[in-house]
Amino acid sequence: MLNPILALTIAFAVSVILGPIVIPVLRRLKIGQTVRTDGPETHLKKSGTPTMGGVIILAGFLVGTLVFYKEYERTLPILFLSVGFGIVGFIDDFIKVVLKRSLGLRAWQKMGLQFLITGAFAAYLYFKMPECYNLLVPFGNGGEIVLSTLPFVSIPLLFLVVLGTDNGSNFTDGLDGLAGKVTSVIAVFFAVAAIMKGDGTAVASAAMLGGLLGFLLFNTYPAKVFMGDTGSLALGGYVAAQAYLLKMPLFIPIIAFVYLAEVVSVMLQVGYFKISHGKRIFKMAPIHHHFEKCGYPETKVVTAFTIVTILLCIAALLAI
Repeated sequence: MLNPILALTIAFAVSVILGPIVIPVLRRLKIGQTVRTDGPETHLKKSGTPTMGGVIILAGFLVGTLVFYKEYERTLPILFLSVGFGIVGFIDDFIKVVLKRSLGLRAWQKMGLQFLITGAFAAYLYFKMPECYNLLVPFGNGGEIVLSTLPFVSIPLLFLVVLGTDNGSNFTDGLDGLAGKVTSVIAVFFAVAAIMKGDGTAVASAAMLGGLLGFLLFNTYPAKVFMGDTGSLALGGYVAAQAYLLKMPLFIPIIAFVYLAEVVSVMLQVGYFKISHGKRIFKMAPIHHHFEKCGYPETKVVTAFTIVTILLCIAALLAI
């Protein structure tokens, strides 16, 4: 129990120290966010706010985890997927913000990199930790679906879970503090679940929590810095990897329901727009913007989504 607390403390300290150093550098380099003109009017004032602040989260997470790496080598796949996706996000942010190419990575380039990283993660688990492909069933009294011997089922499912979760976290990053707060709650859930199972990956979740809490000091409304794809893709990688290390991918739709709602809202919006020739289900997608367009203040939307995540994580703990 002491090591996760130390990991959290170290990661938090790193984030808090780096914030006042990194944010002015991003501002001097004019690495600012470009705000959609068709979005909520209240967001226009955010234009130019420094982005790519996800490096602060990743730094805290990495240091907090690596301090205990020799004792908890099981954290390696979590570090790999989180940092790997974070690097993809960093490249995308760099192209968009620094090189001023608004589209960033092309869709096929971004997806190709994500597929490569996910494939390496899947292969590592298959050869080194095949038991991670077995899935705990929520409310199943510890029962598992054994997929470790069925690679033609388990590996495609892993791709679906990892890429879906990563896109969910990416879409969730749209309001000050939203992705950070929601994922902080999820990190608490995973830390508690890992401790309950006696799993050393608790230090990774504690470190992620510490890194996020430090970052939120600068990202909570009104945000002084945004995490960018550097942060949001890294968070999705963390959630998916930690879930697999604990055999809990089936818990993701519960604990990360907000991620799921964000992705589904975009899919529904795009799909309905095409088949209806221009009509929309939501006033704006992802769904957090729909609530803003309905008149709810940004802070209330963030609070509501965070509370929903807290309640669902409590339910998920009871479901283990």
